[in-house]
Amino acid sequence: MYVKICGLRSPEHAMLAASHGADAIGVVMSEPSPRHATPEEASAVIAAARTENPAIDTVLVVREMAAVDAAAMANNLGFDVLQLHGGYSAAEFAKARALHPRIWRAASLATTPGLRAGTYGEERLLVDSAVAGSGESWDLNLINGAELGLSWLLAGGLNPDNVADAIRSARPGGVDVSSGIEIAPGEKSPELIERFIAAARSV
Repeated sequence: MYVKICGLRSPEHAMLAASHGADAIGVVMSEPSPRHATPEEASAVIAAARTENPAIDTVLVVREMAAVDAAAMANNLGFDVLQLHGGYSAAEFAKARALHPRIWRAASLATTPGLRAGTYGEERLLVDSAVAGSGESWDLNLINGAELGLSWLLAGGLNPDNVADAIRSARPGGVDVSSGIEIAPGEKSPELIERFIAAARSV
């Protein structure tokens, strides 16, 4: 089970996630999100995660930023992956991919029915709730894993207490969490990070 810990701004939390076996860490650079990181914070998080695990995927998460500008930012800061969240077109994905080959797509079944991994040439598809970053749970019965394809991650409303059941129900290739490991918007909990990874790995 591929596990991504997202919305990190602290090098300590990045090292913790990497040391407990996270496959990816995500940094949000999108205002006015409470998880928005500065370039300096992003660089520190990347360096800390790679110190603990050089093979970890570092993911830049953006929305409502021109795709080519986001790709340039990912390159400049040294991210492995660019995750485009929201209403980007296939043409915008192609332009971004020409600059930064590893692109993930994040979208919601509520607003984009008929999602399928790879349709926009993305490496992975992240299937989120209708309100990204809200922590709101959503109806996993909407998911047909066979229709979504192989390389997709489940997100939205996940936390240490429900992630194992969500994995059993939806059968994703991986999971992504941000608000579900926070004690307040943008404030991560080391304990919840550890518990989430352990719960996801237990299935």
